[in-house]
Amino acid sequence: MGIYEELQARGLIAQVTDEAEIRDLINNGGARFYIGFDPTADSLHVGHFMALCLMKRLQMAGNKPVVLIGGGTGYIGDPSGRSDMRSMMTPEIIQHNCDCFKKQMERFIEFGEDKAIMVNNADWLLNLNYIDLLRDVGACFSVNNMLRAECYKQRMEKGLSFLEFNYMIMQAYDFWHLHNNYGCNMQFGGDDQWSNMLAGTELIRKKEGEDAYAMTITLLLNSEGKKMGKTQKGAVWLDPNKTSPFEFYQYWRNVDDADVMKCIKMLTFLSLEQIEEMEHWDDSRINEKKEILAYELTSLVHGKEEADRAQETARNLFSGKADDANMPSTTLTAEQVGENGINIMEMMVACGLASSKSEARRLITQGGVSVDGEKVADIETAITAERLQDGIVAKKGKKIFHKVQM
Repeated sequence: MGIYEELQARGLIAQVTDEAEIRDLINNGGARFYIGFDPTADSLHVGHFMALCLMKRLQMAGNKPVVLIGGGTGYIGDPSGRSDMRSMMTPEIIQHNCDCFKKQMERFIEFGEDKAIMVNNADWLLNLNYIDLLRDVGACFSVNNMLRAECYKQRMEKGLSFLEFNYMIMQAYDFWHLHNNYGCNMQFGGDDQWSNMLAGTELIRKKEGEDAYAMTITLLLNSEGKKMGKTQKGAVWLDPNKTSPFEFYQYWRNVDDADVMKCIKMLTFLSLEQIEEMEHWDDSRINEKKEILAYELTSLVHGKEEADRAQETARNLFSGKADDANMPSTTLTAEQVGENGINIMEMMVACGLASSKSEARRLITQGGVSVDGEKVADIETAITAERLQDGIVAKKGKKIFHKVQM
């Protein structure tokens, strides 16, 4: 089985152009492909993680990744899948986010001579002459076709800015530039990027001729990643300072039963033979599958030592042991606690266990909150400073633990 067939078996490939040529190129290590990452935050998240895993698989099979950091397209913002316009970022924030991305990516991709390279589209997009761009690239695009693109449909109802309308042209220009200057012959991206990616392939073929060696493949990356990468508290980040290794482990330990095997196939590097065997396990072993998923991904992102620690902490907590050293924690100030203690609902909001006091009230009245093993029955319960000096363990539902102290 070649790497192309393995990607298919793992459920990653959604659509392709030129399938026979793509299969041959990838299986023989001849792809020099790129995936783009717009620096919309100062950390990569789970949605990016899926793309990084794909790049790692393809690099291991002999293909050459080109990591494109969107320092230029970050000035515009991708409208795909969004109902509103992204917030405008300053050049300083964009550069800071790009630097953060680079450090994190080096854990997954091997950079160096004749290996992976990293480029920033700010290097060519920010110096473009507008008239030249209109003449060289704009003439290759049909406005009618662009307006039919899936990435614009949702925004058309509420209003699509001319700024965002240009995003497709910028992304297409990226592929053309990478094709001409870095020998890029293939692009990968999530299934919500299909129309943007086709634009790049079509631009190269219009400029270079129909025989130009430029291909497109989309995978179930971004749409699945965006869904998987969100929790009630926000995104699941790869930066341990934003999402701790324990929280990262717990996120995957708590995925829906129906998604476990899909996540194992798409994200872990377990062999297909191992995965096929797990698919035949009895339903009673679902928690074992979840532990494997959580451990494998935490080890990949944060290292084996952190994965061991997170797994041990989780097992201790679920077995009733008191080891909370690696549990997510919040330190409250004396001002927050006050002389008479802090109300349980306010404490939950301060710790991120609830997004609002009304949500905290609902969780408590439904019996879903406990402190140090005792269920909280009264929404007026106050946690005193004395108790918080020693630290308490708050529990939401059956699986979410949080240490609170002052």
